[in-house]
Amino acid sequence: MDTTDDILVKELSKRASGQAFEVILSPSTPDAKVEFPLSPNKKRETSLDEIKKKLEAADLRRRSHEAEVLKHLAEKREHEKEVIQKAIEESCNFSKQTQEKLNQKIEANKENRSARMAALNEKFKEKVSSSISVQ
Repeated sequence: MDTTDDILVKELSKRASGQAFEVILSPSTPDAKVEFPLSPNKKRETSLDEIKKKLEAADLRRRSHEAEVLKHLAEKREHEKEVIQKAIEESCNFSKQTQEKLNQKIEANKENRSARMAALNEKFKEKVSSSISVQ
């Protein structure tokens, strides 16, 4: 049995798995000093000036947050406008390119048709001239 001022330690028994102890704390004495207060410390009263300063600081934080949010929204809107403008430009470019390709195909078809018609006219003239000369 081991004793200190406030704690009494008594060995119970030795076991194969380990040892067992009983720890007995000495009862508190009426004149013992309490280490922690039973009631929390009273907060000091805040003055009107301190309240005003806190309100102003809170208002400043709120305004700063609002400005940050508005700035973020403005940047987002600007980005959306840029994206829409780019999409419109790409759509216009695509339309122009498609129209140009269509016009080129139409022109190529006209040229091919004209060439075939000219060839057919040439054959027809040859047939007509050969049939006239045979008669």
